[in-house]
Amino acid sequence: MLAFFDRVHAILHEAEHKNAETIERCAHDVADSLASGGILHTFGTGHGHMLAEEIFYRAGCLVPVNAILDPTLMLHESALSSSRAERLAGYAEVVLSRYQVEPGEVIIIASNSGRNAVPIEMALTAKNRGLKVVAITSLMHAESQPSRHASGKRLHELADYVFDNCGIVGDAALSVAGVSENIGPTSTIVGAALLHALLAATIEKLVERDIDPPIFRSANVGQGDDVNARWIERYRGRLRHL
Repeated sequence: MLAFFDRVHAILHEAEHKNAETIERCAHDVADSLASGGILHTFGTGHGHMLAEEIFYRAGCLVPVNAILDPTLMLHESALSSSRAERLAGYAEVVLSRYQVEPGEVIIIASNSGRNAVPIEMALTAKNRGLKVVAITSLMHAESQPSRHASGKRLHELADYVFDNCGIVGDAALSVAGVSENIGPTSTIVGAALLHALLAATIEKLVERDIDPPIFRSANVGQGDDVNARWIERYRGRLRHL
């Protein structure tokens, strides 16, 4: 237990310092988009879909966050099928066609390996539509494996901004004597921290522009429903899964 916490603390520290400048630069673009009426989009496959949901409809997070969620690419209906689906060429276009995205907006794509067809094609499709792409990935893992996409590219090679979760190849970060496989994956923990750091930096930049940041309040505290209702009314048309 203590070894896992120590490992997570070390990786978080590394990720903070490695990504701080990139997060600041990316926050400028997100703030520009939101100030102009845009939406921040999030997407991930496999366990990466949890990062897409992490900052969607959540207390303390920005309201104009649109999670792109496709059950075929998630785990709750069939984990094995989702692994096959994220390798399907052409499927990202099908998924994105169900959402309204506008030029100048930003999309965050989470893929630890960055090698499968769907996250790569989601980046390509989004860029073709004028969006800026943020990749959350493990550079160590991605650079150790070939792309599974016809382009030969991996996600981080297509992104405008790369957030490195500083995870090791295979994600699981601990070895245990007598156990053949590593344990303790870190990509979700670190990815979530990077996302919240980006939102914090974005909110700071909105305040600097005298913009009242649209932030959800917990529905389980006083006036939470009333505060949220005002923001939901404003953004409902762009957030498909509200």
